[in-house]
Order: sequence, then structure tokens, then C-alpha cells
Amino acid sequence: MTESPSRLAWRVTEPLHACVYLVPEGPAAYARLGLHPMGGYFAARAAALGPAGAALVAATFYNFNPAVIAKTLPAAWDTVTPEQMVATRLAVADAALTRALGVATLAGPEVAEAAELARTAALHAATMPHGRPLFAAHAELPWPDAPHLVLFHAHMLLREFRGDGHIAALLTAGISGLESIVLKGAADQVTGRFLLASRGWRPEQWAAAADGLRERGLLAGDELSDEGRRLGAELEATTDRLAEPAYATLGDAGCLRLAELTRPLSRVVVKAGLLDPAGLTSSTGDRSHPA
Repeated sequence: MTESPSRLAWRVTEPLHACVYLVPEGPAAYARLGLHPMGGYFAARAAALGPAGAALVAATFYNFNPAVIAKTLPAAWDTVTPEQMVATRLAVADAALTRALGVATLAGPEVAEAAELARTAALHAATMPHGRPLFAAHAELPWPDAPHLVLFHAHMLLREFRGDGHIAALLTAGISGLESIVLKGAADQVTGRFLLASRGWRPEQWAAAADGLRERGLLAGDELSDEGRRLGAELEATTDRLAEPAYATLGDAGCLRLAELTRPLSRVVVKAGLLDPAGLTSSTGDRSHPA
């Protein structure tokens, strides 16, 4: 199946945002504020919701173990403010992207053009916040000024817009947060090991969810069944369909241009190791971290 221009634009640009959760600059910044790496992640991504508690964050993050989130929130708000965490995440993105891409590249016309395209899509998405709580909260955050941070912020909004739609697709299909990552793990064992470590579920909880998916015919042993693969494709198609309205304002040509502009940037980010969870060990000694 041919990839749609809107999905291509999202997928190709994704490393420029996802790296903020995996680079060592993150744990270092969180530690300076008195937070553990996982606590820093939850507080930084949830900060747009205000001083939220574990229940709201677990509902909007969906596939994390609520008990793990509860170890951090709302206690983190006694140490930091949501405004501090919003600023800290942006500073982490600035430091990491500057380290990987360099000042000259980030100040170049390609980044400025990509930022304007992504911002146009994100602002269009902001006219459609209904049923997308995590996106809606992020859409109210102030915009940064530097073009590379505008690009980061815009894709962050588009990512949360897509993520809220994905949760809707999972709910419609009757797939819980834990079941969703068990299915991903069955499709890709490396991804499964990372998700088990970073989402905070115990091995016995993972195993019980897998048993339930086998009973539903979605797993055959430790692999996806034919029905599981069919459901996975259906979930991705639904997620793409729900995300596409954000990009409609760009048209196919604008989406393809955004992908053309961000592809070389993302390749550098990946090659520089900014999406490698092992990079966290240099500052934390802990490989468990979400993305």
C-alpha cells in the first residue's frame, strides 16, 4: 500500500520530536530540578495539563502502568511547576537538536520553511481539538520563536493530535493500553522489550494480557495471528485517517515538501544516536525510559 503524503510527513519528521525523550540532556535537566528520569518524563509531557494527578495522566498517556505514574504524580508538583517543565522540555530539545544538527543548519532556510509548514498544519489541527484532550492542552502552550523550536513544537502538537486519535482507535477496537503494547511487541520483539521496560508493567501483567489476546485469536503463540495482523493494519489505517485532517491545509504537495525538508534532518538525528535509549546511560545508568 502506498504511504499517504500526510503519513509520510508525520513519519519522516517524527525523530525531530521523539528524540527529546531519549537524549541524555533530558535526565540531566530533570536531575537538576530534583526529578528521576522517569519522573521528569511524566512531568514534562503532562505539564501542559497543569498540576495533574496520576489518573488523568494515565488516561491520556494510555499505555503506561498507572501505578508507575502514581509514584511521580502529583508529588512532582511539590518540586517543580508545570511551567518549569514546559520550559525544560523545550530547552532539552534545543540542546539536543543543536548538538546533532549544528547552529548553521538550524538557522538555515530549509528549517525555517519546514517550521512554517508544520506550524500551519498544527494551527489547523488546533481548530479541531474535540475529543483530543492531550493535544488540546498542548495546543494552548505558547509558541517558541526560533525556527527549529517552532518545528519541534509544531510536530509535538501533531504527534499528540495523532496520539489522541490512536487512543480512540484502540478504544473502539476494545484494546487496552497494555494490550496495545503487547501486540506491538508481538510484531517486533525489540520494540516489545523496550516497551516492557519503559512502560512500567510487570512481566506477569504482560503475560496475562498476552493470554487474553491469545484467547481472542489475536496472538498465535508469541506472534501475531492473521487476525492480529489484520487488526494492526486496521488500527494504523484508522489512526492515519484520524490524523489526516491536521495536514489537509497543506495539501499533498505541502506534505511532500515537509517530508522532503525534514528527511535529511531526521537522518542526521538518527545517525547521531539521539533515538537510542542507551544514550541515557551516560547520565543516568538507567536504560528504562519512554518515547
